[in-house]
Amino acid sequence: MGVDPMGFFSNERRRKKKWLDAPTQKRSLVGEYYLQEWVNHFKSRILRETDLEQLTRMPVVEQRLTLNRLIHRYLSEEQLIISSGDREQLINQIIDESVGFGPLEPLLKDETITEIIVNGPFEVYCESNGKLSLTDIQFRDEEALRHVIERIVAPIGRRIDVSSPMVDARLPDGSRVNVVIPPISLKGPLLTIRKFRKEPIRLEELVSFGSLTQTMAEFLIALIRGKQNLVISGGTGSGKTTLLNALACYIPEYERIVTIEDMAELRIPHPHVAAMEARPPNVEGKGEITIRQLVRNALRMRPDRMIIGEVRGAEAFDMLQAMNTGHEGSLTTIHANSPDDALDRLEAMVMMSDVLLPAHMIRSYLAGAIDIIIQVSRMKDGRRRMLAISELIRQEDGTIQVKDIFRFVQTGITDEEGVQGDFIRTEYVPKCLNRLKAYGEDVTSLMRRGNQC
Repeated sequence: MGVDPMGFFSNERRRKKKWLDAPTQKRSLVGEYYLQEWVNHFKSRILRETDLEQLTRMPVVEQRLTLNRLIHRYLSEEQLIISSGDREQLINQIIDESVGFGPLEPLLKDETITEIIVNGPFEVYCESNGKLSLTDIQFRDEEALRHVIERIVAPIGRRIDVSSPMVDARLPDGSRVNVVIPPISLKGPLLTIRKFRKEPIRLEELVSFGSLTQTMAEFLIALIRGKQNLVISGGTGSGKTTLLNALACYIPEYERIVTIEDMAELRIPHPHVAAMEARPPNVEGKGEITIRQLVRNALRMRPDRMIIGEVRGAEAFDMLQAMNTGHEGSLTTIHANSPDDALDRLEAMVMMSDVLLPAHMIRSYLAGAIDIIIQVSRMKDGRRRMLAISELIRQEDGTIQVKDIFRFVQTGITDEEGVQGDFIRTEYVPKCLNRLKAYGEDVTSLMRRGNQC
């Protein structure tokens, strides 16, 4: 019989737990408690007997394969009798805790899950199909959760401690991560992971999901090809970035795109994309690169289109300036609850810049730069829908009118079918039709008044 790790086979333990000696004097285990102790035992062997520096330099896939072979050898050496199901669970758990993200690994591998929310070690939620639900997944203790957090932030050179208790990070697959630890979080570490698909969602998929209609999708494609400046407005988790990525897929291949993001999320399948990402200050408070600096620099990079992942501050002025000076067809997103609210927020952001402009001039600037605002929302039933496609019209007195071209009208809500309603084409005839025709985009056939679309 092999070495008895941590005194597993003392008489006292054998009486209290379900450990059985096989006739061959090999060992068999039953129960999650001892499974975790074997996990800890083999992790200790890995730490003692493996060149960790060499292991961490390997690609993630090779790390997992190397550990898999090593653990199989340990199981053979220690003559552990274990069912095939428990063997697989044991191996996966050791690997996940050693080079993965522990109990979160199954959620990260599940492509139907879009968000993972951890409220301390014993409370893990996930969002799937727009619905948030509590899972039965738990961490062993707070130390195990902190270990996963350290594994996330260490590769990007960020520090998470009492002096720096909040961190934004990114997983190797591009998933966005936010971490908050005590004393800021009162009941243990908080971890939020926003996952992204390997392949970006296309507009036709959004149509099949019921987020918009085929007519609306065709109109949006015409807006992209017709080089209209678009702002996508919506709340948190409403699908702004998903729609932005889907629309960017229709930018002609001969154009150069410059993308600017606070944290890189866009995956645009285009042959000529120059992607830039803002950088937070280091632990000494130095080295910060802001969105505004990147927007200003992008103007020197000969962009045909600029895509700003989200506008949230003084960079709004530089973005509007770019839209007003020949960089047509630019796109961005903003947190707002309606097109009118988006305009108010953009006006406030411009006032945050170091350029002093009167309010009426800012509004005129907005109307000259932005052609269309698309409002999206996550409804009460968890589904994401496009609530409006609206055009901005500058009046002679300098005010701006927001005119809906398409609109979602809710008619009811039930427990079985969720939110009910219709997408309609309003009676308003958009002014952008002539501009679209100049780019060869004739959408006259889509403009059927008052019809459900």
